[in-house]
Amino acid sequence: MSMAVTLHVSVDGDDSNSGVASEPLRTVDGARIAARRYAGQAVIVEFSAGVYRLDKPVKFTEEDSGDVTYQAASGAKVTFSGSMSFKPKWSVYKGAILQCLAPAGFNADQLFIDGERQILARYPNEDLSVRILHGYAKDAISPERVARWSDPTGGFLHAMHESLWGDFHYRILGKSPDGALKLEGGWQNNRPSPMHPDYRFVEGVFEELDSPGEWFLDRGKHILYYYPKPDIDVANCSAESPRLPSLLEFLGARGITVRGITFKHTLRTFMDNREPLLRSDWTIYRGGAIHFKGAERCQIEDCTLEDLGGNAIFVDGHNRSLVFRRCHIHNVGANGICFVGDPKAVRSPLFDYNKRQSFAEMDKNAGPKTDDYPLECLVEDCLIHHTGMVEKQTAPVEIAMAKRIIVRHCSIYDVPRAGINIGDGCWGGHVIEGCDVFETVLETGDHGSFNSWGRDRYWGLTDVEMNLGQHPEIAALDTIEPIVLRNNRWRCDHGWDIDLDDGSSRYIIENNLCLNGGIKNREGFERLVRNNVIVNNSFHPHVWFHNSGDVFQRNIVFSNYKPIGVPIPWGADVDDNLLNRPGLLPPVPARSLADQSHRDEHSMEGDALFVAPVTGDFRVRAGSPALKLGFENFAMDQFGVRPRHLKILARQPKISPVGAMTAN
Repeated sequence: MSMAVTLHVSVDGDDSNSGVASEPLRTVDGARIAARRYAGQAVIVEFSAGVYRLDKPVKFTEEDSGDVTYQAASGAKVTFSGSMSFKPKWSVYKGAILQCLAPAGFNADQLFIDGERQILARYPNEDLSVRILHGYAKDAISPERVARWSDPTGGFLHAMHESLWGDFHYRILGKSPDGALKLEGGWQNNRPSPMHPDYRFVEGVFEELDSPGEWFLDRGKHILYYYPKPDIDVANCSAESPRLPSLLEFLGARGITVRGITFKHTLRTFMDNREPLLRSDWTIYRGGAIHFKGAERCQIEDCTLEDLGGNAIFVDGHNRSLVFRRCHIHNVGANGICFVGDPKAVRSPLFDYNKRQSFAEMDKNAGPKTDDYPLECLVEDCLIHHTGMVEKQTAPVEIAMAKRIIVRHCSIYDVPRAGINIGDGCWGGHVIEGCDVFETVLETGDHGSFNSWGRDRYWGLTDVEMNLGQHPEIAALDTIEPIVLRNNRWRCDHGWDIDLDDGSSRYIIENNLCLNGGIKNREGFERLVRNNVIVNNSFHPHVWFHNSGDVFQRNIVFSNYKPIGVPIPWGADVDDNLLNRPGLLPPVPARSLADQSHRDEHSMEGDALFVAPVTGDFRVRAGSPALKLGFENFAMDQFGVRPRHLKILARQPKISPVGAMTAN
């Protein structure tokens, strides 16, 4: 077996060099081209320490395929950056505000000073202690405030959805003769509504430059204005601004691994987020710092993706067997990792929430129409937090029109909406296991740490009465394989821990520890919820179909169920559950549960005898009535990332005292 060829790259190299250690190459793209010379051989491209600034995305195509690894040299800090950098020469503009001449091509979509993100001049001023939008004001675009602005052209208005189902963004085109703002945008949500009357702010308006850390670029005069923070050494600082929407693009490439690289500084893409995703609440922008389309057997390992304006990783359409392992993704404007297929692969697709079709006319063949969707991809041991910094209808992991995506042992927190979202039932087979997801739904509402929709072709048919149990089998036309959530820990303080919304069907939910928000199953078919511990909350069945086939077995709940419009008796089987009542021994029949479900014939009410609930160990001790009902203990110390360096960084969820419910 021949040894791998090693090519060396250095910020001080030259792309005309051979690539041996004494003659390193200089750029990422130069290394890509050099690696092509060794087609059929294993190639390692090794980068020495430094920042490699890209002036265009590096595109890996079919010609770059093979056993090729792009990696940081041992112990080297290697960054691929989409920004340009310069040393500003500041002078005083007015008071504490400085100014300098910006170089040509300095886009200033965002500004980083000495590596720290600064604040585009905004009203109201940014306040990290404010949960929604880090500051909002009802009068953000009031006539009185707008009258203060000489020319707000190029600024932005950001606002939450009226029902807090995400957000909207508008570009300011100027002012009308009557003084009103001219706006374009508002297409970033697939459930259109007016903007929220209170939750809104403006940015990029010169007159709002009034607080430390704020900046503004006069693009006509190329003058950068900056109100420095007290700890900035303005005489010696460096300035950076992103200029690219993406850094690496894998377009038909196969067999490429990227390892140990930090990816930074891409443009914000909120104004390009406009493609509706079936009948979910989402729109999407098909791009990211790393973008895959038509790729196979590629891997991103041990990488950091940070300070990005849009999506971190986007898996677009036909992709097979991609792996994202041991990555740290944080401070990202939009989504963490997206798997999104092509809607042309969907049979009888609908995109508007209010659209309906008939059973008689819809395509009744099962499964996808084409193979243009992500299949059999893995996200493992990834630490993902502080995503959705700009766009709120986003998630650290988003799955739509895909099949058999595995998300395993990820730690996810500090996000505006769901931690993991599955936007439709197409085409199932996903497994979410061993994850730790909390501090979610921080800026929105009516959602969960896990959220799904199932508004597939069967949902809302005009000529079938699903509420009467007609044709329950048609939910399996799109969700052709069950979706599994197992051995995870969830906590949501502003919604449900697990939220299966409209039409979500064919789920297996077992061995989950739900710390606060409970489990909600809205209309759908064939959901098996078994052997879960639902701390300080309960089960929320909402508007079930007749003949739903739903099962709720051997779970531990802390209060009576919380139903809305569920036909009696409930589902196919609701039984052998324990209603935890500390101090109640021996247990007694759970009559309150039976009265609700008209099931629960064998369910009991009594003390679960948890091992150590104060520290989050909700296993039960010998003699627990839960064990007699068939409940089986599962590990309580194996949630989230496993690699030591990531475990040190990862936060843990709050464990509330038993009885201290804070949601729903």
